Amino acid sequence: MPANPVLVFPGQGAQAVGMGKDLADACAEAAALFKRADELLGFPLSKTIFEGPEAALVDTSVQQPALVLVSLAALKALEVKCGKPVEMAAAAGLSLGEYAALAAAGALDFDTAITLVRRRGELMKAAGEKVPCGMAVVLQLEEGKIREACAQAAKETGQVVAPSNFNGGGQIVIGGANEALAKAMELCKAAGARRVMKLPVAGAFHTALMQPAADGLREALAKAKIGKARAPVYANVSAAPVQAPEEIRTSLEKQLTSPVLWEQTVKNLVAQGHTRFLELGPGSTVSNMIKKIAPEAETRAVGTWQDVTAFA
Repeated sequence: MPANPVLVFPGQGAQAVGMGKDLADACAEAAALFKRADELLGFPLSKTIFEGPEAALVDTSVQQPALVLVSLAALKALEVKCGKPVEMAAAAGLSLGEYAALAAAGALDFDTAITLVRRRGELMKAAGEKVPCGMAVVLQLEEGKIREACAQAAKETGQVVAPSNFNGGGQIVIGGANEALAKAMELCKAAGARRVMKLPVAGAFHTALMQPAADGLREALAKAKIGKARAPVYANVSAAPVQAPEEIRTSLEKQLTSPVLWEQTVKNLVAQGHTRFLELGPGSTVSNMIKKIAPEAETRAVGTWQDVTAFA
């Protein structure tokens, strides 16, 4: 892949027990990041990542630091193997992945990124417990019809339900309180969706139900050490680049209660002439999404030591 790709990072759902272990085994600098995360958080996060159980890794307050840690370990291992920093044209991350993108671009240091996403996970978990809620993916139904279904379900139930992720490739995620979500799912099916599927998450992320989490995160962000990003980082909330500390703080807070505009982010990057994407972290979910949105894009995923050595 030619120089200066856009670095992209996965969000929740990409986790797998054992992820990153080969990176830690093969690269001392990557291993040091796992050790540092354990020290920062005061519990053996690396042991949970490497050994499970899976149920522990699904907990959003564990999963969030785990995924950012593995993404940054993949980046570190790649830099060590290449013998130089990875040059980027820009960076972006899917929801949680935005924190890894900001760390890669130098706006967050490692300690700040890990402690912030741990706090974010705790706050989102607590918000999800206040009102029983969840999310569902709707396949191959126009955005307008999905918005209509959510509006009707919200009106009928008096509860929150709204689009939460515009992932591209005909995939839109909705989130809301359980009764309203069930009604919206039923209405989307009736409107002709190819498939409507409940997701295994305990919360309605990126909807108004996350406002208590956003309030708590605002406090954490105000205290966090955030610098200017050395490359544009495309924010989920606006699909536009941010670099200054205050616009980063604002976009991260709003991200919790606003839809993730991933499809538009990719389209905006491609419109700016960025057609090379390097995904860092477990799996290749983001790369697959990008190919569906922009078939002309060149994508590559690096999440294992084998990927690192093949790339270098």
